[in-house]
Amino acid sequence: MIINTFNNAAQYEALHPLFSKAFDFLKENNLEDLADGTVEIAEGLKAIISNKPGKSAEVSLQKFECHDRTVDIQFCVAGPETIGWKPRESCTNQKGEYNPDKDVRFFDEQPETYFTLHGGQFVIFYPEDVHAPMIGDSDIKKIVFKVKI
Repeated sequence: MIINTFNNAAQYEALHPLFSKAFDFLKENNLEDLADGTVEIAEGLKAIISNKPGKSAEVSLQKFECHDRTVDIQFCVAGPETIGWKPRESCTNQKGEYNPDKDVRFFDEQPETYFTLHGGQFVIFYPEDVHAPMIGDSDIKKIVFKVKI
């Protein structure tokens, strides 16, 4: 997992060939005006834009998730957004089966830590990062980039 501000995004572009396209999308668009929905940016890269009320930690943990075939870049446009995190290697109680169509598996676990993103900050979740996003008391506008690996 990587947490940083958009001002430092360029230093992560070498980690995956599509990261620069995701960060370019953030540079080239008025993020406040983007409507909810999914944008196909390139083969293997899409952006999911949402503006929704935050959830309680208990509700978010019902979908404590990770992915096998994608990296998430979760960018907070407006928050704050709190996210729970735990390393996948420490998770032993999988909830249900892996869903290959949605590339998601869920765990019935408690996070090891919580952190908060504010507008202009992002987190990169790799397959080994189990996460519970969208925790907050107000509306959260975010963009989740799905980067195929």
